[in-house]
Amino acid sequence: MSDLQPEVRAAVEAAQDKQASNITVLKLSGVSAFADYFVLCSGQSGPQLRAISEAIEERLDREGMRRKHREGKTGSEWVLLDYGSIVIHIFGEGARRYYDLERLWRHAERLDVPAPGQPAAHPADADRPESNP
Repeated sequence: MSDLQPEVRAAVEAAQDKQASNITVLKLSGVSAFADYFVLCSGQSGPQLRAISEAIEERLDREGMRRKHREGKTGSEWVLLDYGSIVIHIFGEGARRYYDLERLWRHAERLDVPAPGQPAAHPADADRPESNP
């Protein structure tokens, strides 16, 4: 996650804090003119989708990002949060399979998202030899 901009990392961490599943980050640079990143994740129920979206909105607000648009109402299977350069899609599992945005945007670069609680690797760490105690 080290190659993610801080705002994308914050959105991913907020989704992880609410146990979102199947979190995927697509880098759209060079593929799309309307956004640099898509963050996609799934929830198990309407209340969880709402909790995920609220957590992301609160976290990005603290990061100084202002939401441009929001789609999806209580009980919907898809919530979209548009922050301009970042568009976040929060799906119920059925809607995620149906719309299959990963297939539609298959030419976009997929970025690695570490498991919750695992620190993001830093690019400089790859150049350092491991020390044996």
